Amino acid sequence: MKKFDSINVIPFVDILLVLLTIVLMTSTFIAKGILPIDVPKSASTQTLEPSSVVLSIDEQGALFLEKSPISHEALQSHLETLASETRFSINCAKQAPFEFFVALLDMLNAHHFKTIDIVIEK
Repeated sequence: MKKFDSINVIPFVDILLVLLTIVLMTSTFIAKGILPIDVPKSASTQTLEPSSVVLSIDEQGALFLEKSPISHEALQSHLETLASETRFSINCAKQAPFEFFVALLDMLNAHHFKTIDIVIEK
């Protein structure tokens, strides 16, 4: 009978590296917790106060309420339930068509919301 003097750890290390890669990739997506929208940059910015409602427009023009996709009709009915003092933050991707941004501002203006912050990157 042949006696083993050492253990081959290479397969064990390979499995650990794969598991580590999976954990790191998963934790990156969980840590962000926000929509990955590339907002425009500006030299003159102000720090925003916390908003009660965050609206986002991605590159394709899709609309999001907080982190959930929402249609224009559903957003319209949701806005009717909010007080006119509600504070909004708009995250609009710089590649998004400008008409989607204008349509969102028009919708907020039609419901007489006056406190609207536009999120940019410094």
